[in-house]
Amino acid sequence: MALHFSRAEFARRQMAARRAIAARGLDGLLCFRQETMYYLTGYDTNGFALFQGMWLGVDGSLALVTRGADRLQSKYTSVIKDVRIWIDREGATPALDLRDMLESYNVRGKRIGVEYGAYGLTGQRAKMVDSALEGFCRTEDATDIVSALRMFKSPAELKHVRRAGELADAARDIAVRDCVPGASIAKIYADMLQVMVEGDGDPPASRWPIGAGQEALFVRYHTGHSPVSKKNDQSTFEFGSCYRHYHTVMMFVVLTGKVHPAHREMFKVVREALDAAEDAFRPGNVVADVFNAQSKVIKKSKFSKTTLPACGYTTGAQFPPTWMEGCFIHAGNPTVLKPGMLFFKQMMLLDDRTGLSMSIGESSIVTRKGSEQVCHAPRYLVTN
Repeated sequence: MALHFSRAEFARRQMAARRAIAARGLDGLLCFRQETMYYLTGYDTNGFALFQGMWLGVDGSLALVTRGADRLQSKYTSVIKDVRIWIDREGATPALDLRDMLESYNVRGKRIGVEYGAYGLTGQRAKMVDSALEGFCRTEDATDIVSALRMFKSPAELKHVRRAGELADAARDIAVRDCVPGASIAKIYADMLQVMVEGDGDPPASRWPIGAGQEALFVRYHTGHSPVSKKNDQSTFEFGSCYRHYHTVMMFVVLTGKVHPAHREMFKVVREALDAAEDAFRPGNVVADVFNAQSKVIKKSKFSKTTLPACGYTTGAQFPPTWMEGCFIHAGNPTVLKPGMLFFKQMMLLDDRTGLSMSIGESSIVTRKGSEQVCHAPRYLVTN
């Protein structure tokens, strides 16, 4: 079987989830997030693009309803023994197959949680599920139950995180080396991906925001990448590396040709802001402390109006369309930092008045004594 964790690890995770479900006063959880299925059972697929759902009962019952195309995938990549197949046909209503599965586990009349916040559970599919379960059982949104557990990575998970960090550092070296005047951003993009996949990594869960010139100010992926100017230019690299679905993220800017004096000032600010964020990134502090630390640095500079209202987020084992796990670094976030949490911290200055961009970011684990960087953005101004 293609399991990336021990059966004991999956048993521990399922028990923690069952306790959390019981603490909510629920009899079980209908899981629609692929991340949850992977975390609890190892089930590894992109079949969540179509309808599937997994049941975890407080009594330990575990079952999956999926398409025939994922029958073997679920058998060989997970610890799930009870797999039910819904049949592709005109007018198929797979939520009824899901209800039949729940009926076999005596769920009728009980109170269950549903992961409504799942990319695979579109609005249309959620209405289908609600319709099938109306009068059958009581449901409520419980998207946060397993998500809260997943924020704290086990030693086994952190091994995968550290390997993802190594792949990120290898991709960084390619960007730093090859981003020169006249270079093809598309070719650099491809070579960075190649070193990750050749290192036994996975394609990342999100497309990378990478671009030169004006595109260096973009913070989302876009199609059609302009080459690096043969004269003076700026190129932003924000990329996620992935190993066994666990992500680390890095961000930096490469300058080519003659360096604008403002770029040097901007880099000094983002580097100091990242250092301040790292100092606040320790157990016992709250996430807002990290935001406030970097914000204090940026607000003292003349670039205070060029930053964003959030400067990072948690990540981990994620599936498309995003590697963002959901806990964002912004003002007022009361989440307490605890060992095992993994954050990407990114300091960005995007000045659309001058057209200049500068950023730096990297991923770190909260440890018992402070933090551990798992990938390493250049702490110097990269110029080629």
